[in-house]
Amino acid sequence: MTEEAPRQRRQRSDSRQGIPTLKAILSAAVDDQLIKRNPCRIKGAGQEKSPERPVLTVAQVYRIVEVIEPRYRALVLLGTFASLRWGELTGLQRRDLDLDTGTVKVERQLIQITGKGLTFTDPKSAAGKRTVAIPDLIIDELKAHVEDFAIDGDDGLIFVGPDNGPLRNTNFNRRVWTKALQDADLPKIHFHDLRHTGNTLAASVGASIRELRARMGHSSTRAALIYQHSTDERQREVARKLDELARGALSTSGTQRARPQNKAH
Repeated sequence: MTEEAPRQRRQRSDSRQGIPTLKAILSAAVDDQLIKRNPCRIKGAGQEKSPERPVLTVAQVYRIVEVIEPRYRALVLLGTFASLRWGELTGLQRRDLDLDTGTVKVERQLIQITGKGLTFTDPKSAAGKRTVAIPDLIIDELKAHVEDFAIDGDDGLIFVGPDNGPLRNTNFNRRVWTKALQDADLPKIHFHDLRHTGNTLAASVGASIRELRARMGHSSTRAALIYQHSTDERQREVARKLDELARGALSTSGTQRARPQNKAH
């Protein structure tokens, strides 16, 4: 009796530990319309919160850009400021990049499929096919990259390895990414965190749910809502804009509402 009770408690604990993972997998299946409803709905289970993905500052992104191999600088910048997934980046072709208008078109992804190797496929959903505006800040770097490293022709890949072959995530992480983080004196983060950083930056400058969905390539609002949380800096920015609005309105009307200063007697 005394030995059985702890064993039963451990078994219950072990079974519950797997519930959040199962719930997440089934939720993804619902999003992909493979099933209609998530059957993992055990009351009180799966309440553990996953740690938030790290968000880099703009300065930290550029620290990586400064130390990474030159052929991967544009990969880091576009992954961040266009919020593209790894497979979307590595599947980009010259015809997808319009640096005169400052846009990148996502038409396909390049992913590893068991038994087939690297394969071009459609994006994860219909919303994944999209056109994303690129900040002017990184246009010159992208132009230099296309000239120096992209494969010739409209179908030529934008991002390739030293042998001009397609990029493989595992090789890149092992040979390039880990070293770049060490050289930049940054903690261990995933390349995918650049996309998370870009989404957060877009939300911080006021992108709406609809705009975030379009930029991220999501058909549902759930993922976009993650980036709508309020930050102290964003609150200060809102306060500054309200201050400017109010001051401008008072100035135009000629009304003075400032509290008079107390004069010392």
